[in-house]
Order: sequence, then structure tokens, then C-alpha cells
Amino acid sequence: MPLTNQLAPVASALAATCAWGVSDFVGGYASRRANPFLLTTITHVSGTTLMVFLALLFHSTFPGRHALTWAMAAGLSGGIALAFFYRALSQGNMGLTAPVSAVLGAAIPTAFGIFTEGAPGPLPIGGFLLAGIGIWLISRSEGPAGKPHGIGTAFLAGIGFAGYFLGMKQAGSGSVFWLAGMSRVVAFITTGTIVLLARQFGPMDRTGVRWGLTAGVLDVSGSAMFILASQTGRLDAAVLISSLYPAITVLLARFFLKEHFSRWKVVGLLAALLAVPLIAW
Repeated sequence: MPLTNQLAPVASALAATCAWGVSDFVGGYASRRANPFLLTTITHVSGTTLMVFLALLFHSTFPGRHALTWAMAAGLSGGIALAFFYRALSQGNMGLTAPVSAVLGAAIPTAFGIFTEGAPGPLPIGGFLLAGIGIWLISRSEGPAGKPHGIGTAFLAGIGFAGYFLGMKQAGSGSVFWLAGMSRVVAFITTGTIVLLARQFGPMDRTGVRWGLTAGVLDVSGSAMFILASQTGRLDAAVLISSLYPAITVLLARFFLKEHFSRWKVVGLLAALLAVPLIAW
């Protein structure tokens, strides 16, 4: 396989990593000014709008029933997973629930990719292990350990995130814009329903709305890049590289918010950096 064909999926996955990492930083900043569930619904609005606009602008072919069904299923899984994730964070120790969801969400599609596409070789396998370690160390909280409440909910969130990755892979090689856009439509309906049923109408100022819209544009751009990576390369590589996005969030928090992180986060960042070339080998 030509070198450019090998590097293209990796470049797309890295672009997804950057977009999702910046999106989480912006969304985390915006969540200080708004209810998280309401904020998430707003991000889905801007994400859907952008993808539909690009699909119409470039005259992208609307996906068939099979691709559309899987994309919508992925959006449903991702939307529910996000709700479970926030619930898990509110129930127990963030330092345990967050990495459980992140690692499980990456491990299930990785195992599925290895099972369906075959083992990629010893070096990429080593990269997979390093990526998993990096995701765990980067995602874990620096605060004191708490009681292990919310672990079951965190597992459900991880399964939901895995369902999103698998659903988008099964959607096939349709238009990236339409697939990302339609998955966001379902995610918007899901989180919007949660807001209505739970009456999560927290205060939000105009600045919070603007940050939320920006986070949505970045988040859906990352989704589009992940879809492209999964369409042109291996699912396991696309998932693991894309799942390293907490590294970007941590670095942005360090430089812009002057947040401190321990030596274990540094180890996680180094493991993530080393994992990428090994996976791409």
C-alpha cells in the first residue's frame, strides 16, 4: 500500500483528536456558565447545522437506507452515552468514572476491529496498549480518590461511546457530511428530550451560548474526521488515535488556565505520543 494511503487515515484520526480535544476544552469552559445538558443540546444544534450546510454546499449524495440507519443508531448511542457519562460524573469519583468510560469506549471497537480485520502486527498492538494506558492516565482526575460510586453508569457510558464508533463504521462509505449531520440530529433529539423530561433549564448567558455553538462546530468536525478515518483505514487504529483527544484538552487547560497536572499525566501524554507512530506503522 502506498505510504500516502497509509498516512491519510492516521492524519484524519489525528485531526479528530485535535478537534475533539479543543471542543472538550471549550465545552468545559462553557459548562461553567450553563447547565451541561442544555449546553450539550446547543452544541448538537450548531453541529447539525454545519454538516447539513456543507452537505448541501458540496452537493453530497444523501446516504442510502443502510448507511442512514447506522448513522442514526450511532447518534442515538452517542447521545445516550453522553447522558450516562454526565450521570456517572455526578454519582462518584471523576478520577475513576471518566477513564473507565474512555478506555471501555475505545477498547470495544478496537477488539471488534482486530476480530474482523485481523491483528495488525506487533508494533501496532504495542501502540494500542500504549494508547490505552495513555487514555487512562490522561483522563483520570488528580484529586483524592472517592468511593467507587457510578462505576456501573460509567460502564454504560463507555458501551454507548463504543456503540457510536461501531455504528459510524457500519454506516459505510457514504457522505461524511450527511452521516455526521444525521447522527447529530438524533443526538440532539436525545439530549433535548432529556432536558425537557428532567427540566434541566439552567441559566445561560449569551457568552455561554456562543461558546456552546463553537464547541458544537468543533465536535462535529472531529466526528467527520473520525468517520473519514474509519472509512479509509482500520477501525481499531481510527478509534484509538481519535480517543487520545483528552491529551489536547489537558494541554490547553495547562497553557490557558494554568492548571497543574501530575507526573502521571506527563507519562500518559508521552505514551499517547509514542502510540501514534506505532499504530501508524
